[in-house]
Amino acid sequence: MTYVVTDNCIRCKYMDCVEVCPVDCFYEGENMLVIHPDECIDCGVCEPECPAEAIKPDTEPDLDKWLTVNAEYAEKWPNITIKREAPSDAEKFDGEDGKFEKYFSAEPGQGD
Repeated sequence: MTYVVTDNCIRCKYMDCVEVCPVDCFYEGENMLVIHPDECIDCGVCEPECPAEAIKPDTEPDLDKWLTVNAEYAEKWPNITIKREAPSDAEKFDGEDGKFEKYFSAEPGQGD
């Protein structure tokens, strides 16, 4: 098992999760974070820290797509271990449906 970041992180990008991760397995894209599935130790401390409830264990149904997205972009994006401010309009996008199709960006974030 590993944890994955799902579409509710897109355009919210709260970073509360990165500070509690004991193995620094978060990677930053332009408008979301992902977890490297080979680095995640399945401790679960990140899941309750996410205000958008975007982090899920990959044992939940229908998360195959998100495991693939997390694995792919964790190889391309920079590592992030320091919490920064969420986007000023994050609350506006929290809970919106279809965010991957509408807003996902493959561009990297700034990382640490």
